Amino acid sequence: MTTATTEPRQLKPEELSTLVKAFREARQWSQEQLAEIAGLSTRTVQRVEEGQSSSLDTRRALAGAFGFDDIDAFNKPYVIPTNEQMAAEKARFEKERVTLKAVPLESGKQLGKLVEGTSANMFSEAAGMPQATEQRFAQLTDFCREYSDCSDLYSATDKLDVYAGLDDMVADLAKDGFTLVGATREVMMKTPGSESGIRVNIVYVVAFPKGQEAENLAVPRAVHFG
Repeated sequence: MTTATTEPRQLKPEELSTLVKAFREARQWSQEQLAEIAGLSTRTVQRVEEGQSSSLDTRRALAGAFGFDDIDAFNKPYVIPTNEQMAAEKARFEKERVTLKAVPLESGKQLGKLVEGTSANMFSEAAGMPQATEQRFAQLTDFCREYSDCSDLYSATDKLDVYAGLDDMVADLAKDGFTLVGATREVMMKTPGSESGIRVNIVYVVAFPKGQEAENLAVPRAVHFG
């Protein structure tokens, strides 16, 4: 996006192309799958992603396929930032956050081992959940936090029971259409006036709608306990 104005305007075909392709790939859909979901021909999707012009109805169909509440999301005028504004925002983002490599958490054992002995854990949802699913995710969160606080007291046999219980929770979330990814980070915590510090391991677990899992997690660079 190379516009030099910040006045609201409609998306250019090449800008729509970038967005549609990004949304499609984030869901790991092929062009054929997107076309089927949107009720369009594959050639129409290809033309959009090639940066060719598209009709109002085509853009509405694509917005609907991606689950937008407003089917005219691709038809409305937006304030498009300048290159300078985008560079400044990117610099601010990178200054305030650190990017971590995320791994899929497909079993209770994998999740249990990730949280064992950690000093802190952050559980969050990447998208809104139905109430029943939110309740299940909250139960998994509480279970993992309690387990991480005392996992060193569990015998190897007891840990197998924990992993089995987590397996069931992970499977229930999967049935609801949500999967987990996790990432770890080590930080040095220092008290005011002290030159030495304590190494703290932090684990991040995020629930994503199935097919939309992130490969990386951007988390705040500054960590606060208290």
